[in-house]
Amino acid sequence: MTQLRIRIRTVVALTAIAVALPLSLGGFAPLAAAQDASSGSSASPSPSPSGGTFGSGCSGSAAVMAKSDVATAAATNPQLATLVAALKRAGLVDTLNSEKNATVFAPTNAAFKKLSAGKLASLLTDKAELKKVLTYHVVGDKRITPAQLPKGSFKTLEGANLTTSGSGTTFKVNNSANIVCGNVATRNATVYLIDNVLTPPS
Repeated sequence: MTQLRIRIRTVVALTAIAVALPLSLGGFAPLAAAQDASSGSSASPSPSPSGGTFGSGCSGSAAVMAKSDVATAAATNPQLATLVAALKRAGLVDTLNSEKNATVFAPTNAAFKKLSAGKLASLLTDKAELKKVLTYHVVGDKRITPAQLPKGSFKTLEGANLTTSGSGTTFKVNNSANIVCGNVATRNATVYLIDNVLTPPS
């Protein structure tokens, strides 16, 4: 009789453990999921042009550029080395750095490489023409936001207008240059890196 009671108590105890164990483990599931989410195991959201930089051509230099005026900031970005050299040759470094608020559509090194060797050499040796081309990439007194890009028309320092179009995180300038990295902040300007050199209207 005593042995029977012991067996019954053992069965009851084991049954209680069997029921309690899944319940206790289940209590850790939300915590585990939260830890997974906070550790970054879930996929990152797509970049949004409504805030911060966007585009496949952005690099770590974007954060560094925020600390300086635009021409000086461009010199910290390896993708803009050719542009910086052209700005110096045209005597535009101080001009851009003295702008209170501006937007620069900055051709990357790859953009300049798309020009023929003859065209690039001619541009770099003609200071007046170089200045005209480069100032056509700059909109003065205006920090253009991504929200203004879909159907934009903006007057440049050169005097003529350029246009922007697109949606989401895909935008073009003058329907010819793609914005490869957008909404990069510098101390006095907003920069959009583009993959073609713009030509001002004749």
